[in-house]
Amino acid sequence: MEHQIVIDKFKKIKLLLLDVDGVLTDGSIIYDDAGSQIKVFNVKDGLGIRLLMLSGVQVGIATGRRSKALLHRCENLGISLILDGLSTKTDVLNIIYQQIGILADEIAFVGDDLMDLPLMKKSGISIAVADAHELIRLHADMVTCTPGGKGAVREICETILKARNQWDNVINRFMFC
Repeated sequence: MEHQIVIDKFKKIKLLLLDVDGVLTDGSIIYDDAGSQIKVFNVKDGLGIRLLMLSGVQVGIATGRRSKALLHRCENLGISLILDGLSTKTDVLNIIYQQIGILADEIAFVGDDLMDLPLMKKSGISIAVADAHELIRLHADMVTCTPGGKGAVREICETILKARNQWDNVINRFMFC
């Protein structure tokens, strides 16, 4: 897709919707001896999410898995829109519209694997992380330079802020503290 068209689409975004495994994490799932899941999240992604939310863009989660680690991370970041344990992601857009009134074309969805494709096709802008499945990258409006769990979400947050002409305001918060 042409670069200017993608930038224009980012200007309309009111919600960044994220898959978890392979997007917020590198896709690894670690189990301890008690059978509890352990997930590793990237602190740079966390700052990007906070900056985006401070700039008025909501952030939400749409994932097939349930995890206490994810709930703790979302609580830490202030993410309250958590759609987890989904068998399919096809009804997510209707649920979001009913809960918070945001339309599909106002949503940027980030995915990495085949089950994300239906939601990517229906979202306003579809984003794939650098190490996403080949088919996902092919259908994405944007593919990050960074792999999932390694700062890809931060890259996306900065792209949205720049497209909305809010990046300088963000930087100024840090320059003149």
